[in-house]
Amino acid sequence: MKKVRGIFIKNDREIEVMRIANRYVSLILDSLEKMVKPGIPSIELEEHAQALCREFEVKPAFQGYNGFPYAICCSINDEIVHGFPSERIINDGDIVSIDMGVIYDGFYGDSARTFAAGNISEDARRLIDATRESLYKGIEQARPGNSLFDISSAIEEYAIASGMGVVKRFVGHGIGRSLHEKPEVPNFRVPGGTGIPLMTGMVLTIEPMLTLGSADVDILDDDWTAVTVDGSLAAHWEHTVAITSDGPLILSQS
Repeated sequence: MKKVRGIFIKNDREIEVMRIANRYVSLILDSLEKMVKPGIPSIELEEHAQALCREFEVKPAFQGYNGFPYAICCSINDEIVHGFPSERIINDGDIVSIDMGVIYDGFYGDSARTFAAGNISEDARRLIDATRESLYKGIEQARPGNSLFDISSAIEEYAIASGMGVVKRFVGHGIGRSLHEKPEVPNFRVPGGTGIPLMTGMVLTIEPMLTLGSADVDILDDDWTAVTVDGSLAAHWEHTVAITSDGPLILSQS
């Protein structure tokens, strides 16, 4: 396996294994989306994700990672990332971000989406749509000949034009045989450089986290759940993307 500046370049076989891993993640998220509705406790989403992992014969990637206790991160309303599923009831108008990862044949898949529970506000809908679209703006730049920060700039430019706050505490990352590989993938412009050149065979997670208000973050007493300091809504969208000679290849879709 070729290594460049600490980044592992995947060959065709490895990318195919990662495509399968990420397809399982996508199928799980597809199924969880159908469950997100008012009146259910979020722990039911965790239980369903665990059952699907057993059915697909994959291992939950997050459970046990640095002590994280669950298969999914379930973050509701002002929770940005790393929320715990629990007996908390999902209410009408809530937005629910679910981040899911699996391990298949030694490789990782990772993806996140934000779902609407019942009738959400127009502002909540704008936030979800802007976060998802900023993700795709970043993905468009994930091609050989560009630099890493071309992804970052495209995300931030769209987010700011949409009137959203851009969370800087958390970023995307390389992925492969480890959940987090180099490089980090910021969702914002980084002063003083262009970032590393993008090369065929790199696999990255691109994952903007946007808010309706402040982008500053607090961590709750569980030492995991990240929330907006002002209680404003937050959304999270993520895909795992391979950089190919033909451009970006989204691995985490069914």
